Amino acid sequence: QVQLVESGGELVHAGDSLRLSCTAPGRTFSSYAMGWFRQAPGKEREFVAALSWSGGNTRYADSVKGRFTISRDDAKNTVSLQMNSLKPEDTAVYYCAAGAPWRSSAPVIVHEYDYWGQGTQVTVSS
Repeated sequence: QVQLVESGGELVHAGDSLRLSCTAPGRTFSSYAMGWFRQAPGKEREFVAALSWSGGNTRYADSVKGRFTISRDDAKNTVSLQMNSLKPEDTAVYYCAAGAPWRSSAPVIVHEYDYWGQGTQVTVSS
């Protein structure tokens, strides 16, 4: 199994930037599409961004398009989410996920991902 570990979440102010990272200690996920999802209190987990295994296909939620960027460095076995111009409504637990091995797509649906991390808290104060 692929075990994922997120890091980088913290308390920031509106307008600040933050970079989340996701690694898979001891394993590689270079053949997997990678996604970021988030879940705010009392809400369902929602899609944020995804990147196909080859890096050739990316998808973003409308709410983060133009502010967030997903990237991967397979040499470092890391996927990152650069978050700029953060807003209070971005406050949530952010989860990294891996799935859809060898597919060209960048899935946006939770059940298309097979492996998940434990999440990292991002809090944006106004």
